[in-house]
Amino acid sequence: MVRQSLKSRTPKSRGGALKPALKPAVGLALAATSLLALSACSDPGAAASADAPAATNTATSSAKTFNLTPEQDRFPVTVDEAAAALVPESIKKDGKLTVAVSPFAPPLAVYATDNKTPVGNEVDIAVALAQTLGLEAEIVPTAWADWPLGVESGKYEAVLSNVTVTEERKLKFDFASYRDDKLGFYAKSGSDITKVESAPDVAGKRVIVGSGTNQESILLRWDEENKAKGLKPVEFQYYDDDSASNLALQSGRADLTFGPNATAAYKAATDEKIKLVGLVDGGWPLKASIAATTKKGNGFAAAAEAGLNHLIEDGTYGKILDRWGLSAEAVAKSELNPAGLPKS
Repeated sequence: MVRQSLKSRTPKSRGGALKPALKPAVGLALAATSLLALSACSDPGAAASADAPAATNTATSSAKTFNLTPEQDRFPVTVDEAAAALVPESIKKDGKLTVAVSPFAPPLAVYATDNKTPVGNEVDIAVALAQTLGLEAEIVPTAWADWPLGVESGKYEAVLSNVTVTEERKLKFDFASYRDDKLGFYAKSGSDITKVESAPDVAGKRVIVGSGTNQESILLRWDEENKAKGLKPVEFQYYDDDSASNLALQSGRADLTFGPNATAAYKAATDEKIKLVGLVDGGWPLKASIAATTKKGNGFAAAAEAGLNHLIEDGTYGKILDRWGLSAEAVAKSELNPAGLPKS
């Protein structure tokens, strides 16, 4: 039986205990816990749960339609010879690029309607990147917790699984950025809340947030800032599952949800019951980057950076993000090992 209990409390300040770069492991699809809250500074399990929108190839009413069938009809990609020349011989020798994805949360990655083919934004980017480097993408479904060991052991030549760049991760991995890490404030579609940009905008609001996540730590800091200025405190709300969270928002018992933007944007597009009212950098107050992740020092990240920039320049990248409703997270250019969130 699914629990739908609510834990409302006024959080105590955690001071230095807050860790803005936490990203715990994602459980497998059969796990009883939430599947994924995809932001590297927040748990992949806090945003998309077992109650997330099902993988269907149709949407309700006038909502956006996403193609979640195995036949994806992807955008054509041309080979960038200069970028392809940067691919290490150890990777190009078999003509394939083995890419790990975590197909547990649309629109990033999810199983198609056949329940076995991974599809989504991360898959499209992986396929296009491989093709522009003259390779064939071999997509490997992987639990989020398993990618670090898989990359270090050479099982995966790259990971596109909503991995945020952190300085700690840069000790073991190289990165080529391809998306901004964004957190989103969402309200009920009919809400009179239209804008959340800074701390005063959440004063006195009832906000649903994942416990122990980076978004919670941001909200805690905003709440402390408000209380120091004499503004009303935030009412933090915590739910055990996505259904209970949705019910609280739609019934008016909560004003906002705050979590990874990608999965919430998908929900908003497919059911039209919630609306985006504010975006915050995943590493607030620092910018955070989502990146293709490779084994440190093997040279592939430079090829990935060049290939991604080719896709950006020829417009394919923009088309892919737009296709999956993620244009708000687009980058102007891919960067090799961009500044990461600081070590905790």
